[in-house]
Amino acid sequence: MSAEATNPASPGAVSSSLEPGGPPSPRRRTRPRIDLRRLGRAAFLGSATRDRLPDAIGHVAEAHRAHHPDADLEPLRRAYVLAESSHRGQMRKSGEPYITHPLAVTLILAELGAETTTLTASLLHDTVEDTDVTLDQVGEEFGAEVRFIVDGVTKLEKVDYGAAAEPETFRKMLVATGNDVRVMSIKLADRLHNMRTLGVMRPEKQERIAKVTRDVLIPLAERLGVQALKTELEDLVFAILHPEEYRHTRELIVGNASRADDPLAEIADEVRAVLRDSGIQAEVLIRPRHFVSLHRVARKRGRLRGSDFGRVLVLVNEDADCYGVLGELHTCMTPVVSEFKDFIAVPKFNLYQSLHTAVARADGQVAEVLIRTHQMHKAAEAGVIALGNPYAPPSEEQSDTARADLDGDGERIDPTRPGWLSRLLDWQEAAPDPDTFWSTLREDLAQDREITVFRADGGSLGLPEGASCVDAAYAQYGEDAHACIGARVNGRLATLSTVLRDGDTVQLLMGQDPASEPSREWLEHARTPVARIAIQRWLAAHPAHSDPADAPRPSGGLPEAEETPAEAARAAADARSAQDGSAASPAAATAVVDQPGATVRLAGCCTPVPPDEVTGFAVRGGVVTVHRVECAGVAHMKSTGRAEVGVHWGDTTEARVTLVAESFGRPHLLADLTEAIALEGVAIVSATVEPPTQQRVRHTYTLQLPDAAHLPALMRAMRNVPGVYDVTRAQHHVAVP
Repeated sequence: MSAEATNPASPGAVSSSLEPGGPPSPRRRTRPRIDLRRLGRAAFLGSATRDRLPDAIGHVAEAHRAHHPDADLEPLRRAYVLAESSHRGQMRKSGEPYITHPLAVTLILAELGAETTTLTASLLHDTVEDTDVTLDQVGEEFGAEVRFIVDGVTKLEKVDYGAAAEPETFRKMLVATGNDVRVMSIKLADRLHNMRTLGVMRPEKQERIAKVTRDVLIPLAERLGVQALKTELEDLVFAILHPEEYRHTRELIVGNASRADDPLAEIADEVRAVLRDSGIQAEVLIRPRHFVSLHRVARKRGRLRGSDFGRVLVLVNEDADCYGVLGELHTCMTPVVSEFKDFIAVPKFNLYQSLHTAVARADGQVAEVLIRTHQMHKAAEAGVIALGNPYAPPSEEQSDTARADLDGDGERIDPTRPGWLSRLLDWQEAAPDPDTFWSTLREDLAQDREITVFRADGGSLGLPEGASCVDAAYAQYGEDAHACIGARVNGRLATLSTVLRDGDTVQLLMGQDPASEPSREWLEHARTPVARIAIQRWLAAHPAHSDPADAPRPSGGLPEAEETPAEAARAAADARSAQDGSAASPAAATAVVDQPGATVRLAGCCTPVPPDEVTGFAVRGGVVTVHRVECAGVAHMKSTGRAEVGVHWGDTTEARVTLVAESFGRPHLLADLTEAIALEGVAIVSATVEPPTQQRVRHTYTLQLPDAAHLPALMRAMRNVPGVYDVTRAQHHVAVP
């Protein structure tokens, strides 16, 4: 892991404390920082006999027993002996024995409550990479679990992978994390210690490592819920990439620590009094904000108040007590209702649970209050590390809980394999090269909010905020989503570009043609890597569809127009008849006008049929055009001063009408619509299909009805064709002569 040396003068060394440079807060109880140089000497001087634990790992054993009183420390003793002997003679760049690095990483994990297997692998995590120890030796001595974890955190050699070594190492690590989340726990602790001791590196290397930490490891720490590691990593990155802002924030913290009064402490005392009077047992603490959090608050509010430098943390024993505390605070103090959030009823995707609220004092000081149980607090700090060994079989006393954790197929639910990790593992397999994987990984991890949508079958999909129906389709069906033609969102028809909201119900409409094609337009609406990579792979395999000028058709798309030669001939004859001002086809409905000798023509812009309410206007050549009264052409005629002519329907029931059908593109849609029209006994005079837009296709049909009264039934039959979501009468906005 190439851990770097300690530099006490570096920003990283300073920012490891929440209040660097200022007087320590008497309210904060912390474990003193371990002297790594002393540990280095102890690594050589400490006893390594089987009868007692080496002095060098005494701090690790103490921290481990605080969380696991009955833990067997023998694996730790043997792991330390192997690590110390294999790393002997290796030095860090600052001159310290190298063994200090795995010891420090292991101590970080022990203080967060990691179980023995994790700590054993942590002590050995650099042995295979930097010494002659082999994975087989680790497996023989410590078992398959430790071997797998050590392999997962071992870097790939640059000599074999060149520039791709870093992204391929992360790919390997993420795949291993999918099988055992403890791999990433060790990687995060390893990076934290390296960031703490990064000061001896060249500035350009510090910046490169800090950027990778910011873009990849901090989001992973957030998603795994390990807030204790995430917040310190954020501060260390902040110090390197934004030194001026870091220095200013540090000055704010030091200045606040020197204040005579402390509004936050006063509010905490008020909270204690309220809870004491109500009989609720609770521990009330002040939780100082870390550097990045305070910087964000300062940018948001401008001028900081004394209560902005921390938050009040209330710890109780039971879930129900959390709501009891909330009720008492909102009753006895002034709540800021807009600040209330319930992450107990609806936990975050990273296991985080807590109630958030805020209370205000008369002097304008507002304090944020976090309310949670002790167990929730442990999970909030350590995330998946707090779960212990999630792969161990449940004990007898845990059997009832274990049964409750079974999914519908009887498989044990793995709380360390959340939806985001499963999605990441799915798309990484399809990433064609290291560069695509690396850039896509950063984009994916930048989406730090997640929504849950529900499938029509009762299942659910976890998606990043801003995901569309395209993303839902590929999340549910993989590459079979190429055949998706549309969706219903909360029961309403929707296009694939529709952005989904948390809690939406999505029913995806799939075509039946196995050769269905995705549209390039889908890339504009895809937020998830699995969707984007699948679409890009298909387009790359079908170059003829990759040029936007080719106007690729959606899912078995339709041509711009399809009509038989006979239909085209009839349409041309109808057009000539309209131009000549002659009467409409004898089969058309008869409209009688109150103007003797006038030729009647039914307007093509609104295609009136009985029993539509109609009106007429005299035009050139003694022709009267008949319009539906709601037609836009009527208003145009009136605005030009044309006089209306009275019109009524004659006895003929036949009628010609133009209908517009809007649908999702799918194979054979035109054939199905034509068949539905024919089954109603209606003749097609002409048909056109407009170029598809965002999976929507617009069809325009001019139809000859044997009976105008049959029009509603015809429109219902057309709407019942799969993929068709609306059929309306035509309303063309054409110039009126």
